[in-house]
Amino acid sequence: MRAVVIETPGTYSLTTVDDPAPGPGEVVVAPAAVGICGTDVHIVEGEFAPTPYPIIPGHEFTGEVVALGEGVTGLRTGEQVAVDPSLFCGSCHFCAIGHGNLCENWGAIGDTVDGAMAEYVTVPAANCYRLPQSVDVFQGTLIEPLSCAVRGFDVLPRRLGDHYLIYGAGTMGLMMLQLARAAGAASLSVVDINQDRLKIAERLGADATGADADALDRPQGWETVIDCTGVVPVIEDGLTRVRRGGTFQQFGVAPSAAKASFSPFQVYNDEITIVGSMAVLHSFGRAVDLMAKGVIDAGTMLTHSFGLDEFGAALQTFRDGTGRKIQIRPAAS
Repeated sequence: MRAVVIETPGTYSLTTVDDPAPGPGEVVVAPAAVGICGTDVHIVEGEFAPTPYPIIPGHEFTGEVVALGEGVTGLRTGEQVAVDPSLFCGSCHFCAIGHGNLCENWGAIGDTVDGAMAEYVTVPAANCYRLPQSVDVFQGTLIEPLSCAVRGFDVLPRRLGDHYLIYGAGTMGLMMLQLARAAGAASLSVVDINQDRLKIAERLGADATGADADALDRPQGWETVIDCTGVVPVIEDGLTRVRRGGTFQQFGVAPSAAKASFSPFQVYNDEITIVGSMAVLHSFGRAVDLMAKGVIDAGTMLTHSFGLDEFGAALQTFRDGTGRKIQIRPAAS
């Protein structure tokens, strides 16, 4: 089969590799579409510490089940599924206490083992969720990032009537915006330097937008501030925008070696809560349900699609910020 293989950081190619075969409890999926996210860029650039090389990327995907391994029940060939990429060991301390996303042996399809930027991929059958009839197979690729956003909301206060400030109007920022709207936010403010993305944020429910938080008229701060950029100066600014007694969430993925400065006195004196949110935890099924209900405007979120042989162009489009969610469609090339 054909697959995009990242040989070493910064070096990738479309090449031919052996077709995968399902082991016990596994299925083979023919990906219909695979979303590109910031983690993929970090993997290409060698900035995502858990990744071994060479690797086939791709962790946001839907597709058709084409082969069943021994012992698989509840799935049939020909079914369309969305796949939770999470791979937890199930036996470490964190798995034992229900925090598999913090697994001591954490892994993920496309991040630590071969993923879906290929004509076929092997996945655990238990990670497959049937797509509801109301969810288009291409739009279904948004389920994985949505499941991360749902996990992000699991660790937020989620108080009715809170005022939210979100840094970044890319895919994740726009998803957090739409979830906050559905969760009863009193107001939604979004910061991004990309004016086109701010227009989309306004279309999706933002009350105020700007290139920086100073441009927004809320000097008292916001109860909930969410960073969806992973950019250190943005994070440092966001920490100063939290209203007393409020919460700052680090949602964006920064390079593993990045450092940020903050005021410990402010955290103490203003009783600020700082929370992180790591990947997916008991949230994938809920994301399927939310997609089926139409909580996310999938049509607005998806903007570009490319073939496997256009992986480099897809990455550049992502880096340029000229689209929102960008897909690879393996069968299209």
